[in-house]
Amino acid sequence: MATEIAVVIYEGFDEMDAVGPFEVFSHASERGCDLDVSVRTLDTADRVTASHGLTVAVDGRLADADPDLVVVPGGGWNDRADASAWAEAERGDLPDAIADLHERGVTLAAVCTGGMLLAEAGILDGRPAVTHASALGDLRETDAKVVDARVVDDGDVVTAGGITSGLDLALHLVGRLCGESVAEEVATAMEYERRGEVYET
Repeated sequence: MATEIAVVIYEGFDEMDAVGPFEVFSHASERGCDLDVSVRTLDTADRVTASHGLTVAVDGRLADADPDLVVVPGGGWNDRADASAWAEAERGDLPDAIADLHERGVTLAAVCTGGMLLAEAGILDGRPAVTHASALGDLRETDAKVVDARVVDDGDVVTAGGITSGLDLALHLVGRLCGESVAEEVATAMEYERRGEVYET
């Protein structure tokens, strides 16, 4: 049975936070890793506009999926923009949905300031985590245990630093799900040199 992965996006998400992991998982699937990756939103939407203007088509609502793993991108946190991770944290619906997923046993992976949405949901309380360097001060104000690492793997919760760290997070997860040989094949195909040690609990 395929591992269902949902990348949840919202207005103002950072493009690479979402598209980078999506591409890694897609490459892994093409190499025999049994993954089914989709792009989801909380509310019904055909398209979502990212922080740098890219418009992305949506596969459906998160509530209509049954994911094993949900990837939460960041975007616009420090700008406090109306369309951003900050706005989603203030609105509260996405953190609530994330908390519900976690209670149901879904593994969560956050890229960049997507980690702040997990913190807002209370999921990082007492747990090691990381986020974009520019938001580490905000993360330290929560009950998370901030770790100096590119990727932090705490089992059912995995967080990564800023933007391109999402590639390392996704490759690490491919290694967990399908083996390191597949992860290395994907990194080679994408001509990406993996960076930083993964902090694992």
